Amino acid sequence: MTTDETPKRRGRRPGPGNTRQLVLDAARARFASDGFTATTIRAVAADAQVDASQVMQFFGSKDELFAAVMAVPASALERFDTAFDGPDEHLGERVVRAYLSAWEGSPEESHPLMAMLRGAVVNDNASAQLADFIQSRLLAGTHSTADDGSDAALRAGLASAMLVGLVTSRGIIGVPLLVDADTEKLVEVVAPAIQAVLAP
Repeated sequence: MTTDETPKRRGRRPGPGNTRQLVLDAARARFASDGFTATTIRAVAADAQVDASQVMQFFGSKDELFAAVMAVPASALERFDTAFDGPDEHLGERVVRAYLSAWEGSPEESHPLMAMLRGAVVNDNASAQLADFIQSRLLAGTHSTADDGSDAALRAGLASAMLVGLVTSRGIIGVPLLVDADTEKLVEVVAPAIQAVLAP
């Protein structure tokens, strides 16, 4: 009896580090699309093509997996920070573009942010992380633009609330008019309002 018909594995088996990264990538996409509550360990394991027990071995629980996924890429942080660089007369446009490009751009940036936003609705840990993330970006931006620091942080907070509301309406609630709107049109309409708040 021959065993020639049995397919042989070629190359090395993925190591623990590779498998862990596969799970993180799958979880990031799943949390971003389904939110915290609807995401299951089994679904993440299936997406990553691993056994659910491996997911639990790496992360212990869905909460811990979610926390690991929330590592926001440095590129997203830089995008928010640099939005405050430059002349005040174009600040509103830069900030709107930064938010939309980060929250709705490449999966590497948008998936952790969207997962954080979806999770914040139902998960205290995610809510705290989102608040900390926005607060840190606001403080970084307002420190670079405000001379006296009077109400700059409050203004930045209001602008951020408006933009997070826009992202939520488009990406989570799915308001049809906003979902269908062209990004450039949104920038054109929203930027003057953000400009009025940030640089009156």
